[in-house]
Amino acid sequence: MKLTNMKKEELEILSYTDLTELILRENKKPMNTATIFKTICNLLELGEDEYENNIGDYYTSLTTDKRFISLENAEWDLREKHKVDIVLDEEDDDDLYSEETDEEIDDENKEDMSESVEITDDEVDLDDEDDMEDLTIVDEDELEEDI
Repeated sequence: MKLTNMKKEELEILSYTDLTELILRENKKPMNTATIFKTICNLLELGEDEYENNIGDYYTSLTTDKRFISLENAEWDLREKHKVDIVLDEEDDDDLYSEETDEEIDDENKEDMSESVEITDDEVDLDDEDDMEDLTIVDEDELEEDI
């Protein structure tokens, strides 16, 4: 169903981002933030004050919604229409690796693992009976009386 054929009550139920998705699907081409939000305001019959007061929040909602992608020309489109390629330059690759070789890193890890930790008997509480001394056994009848 086209947005222009929908009743105002139906449109008001939808979020701004849901309306944005419908607008971009109908329009079939990317649009800038102001144009999309102006279209929403016109559909919902919102005034210029509502437009000015809410466009910042609207922009934030677009940036956090994974359905949309911001294009280089400051326009928005549906993410599903775009393929995202991640390209790393050779300079970027160098940043991922430090000067240390894998062998040096392995040697450091072996040294860390070889350091043993000694636990003495004083540090380990093997006597569970001391923990049980302060416990009291309560019958079901006594429990029901307390409630």
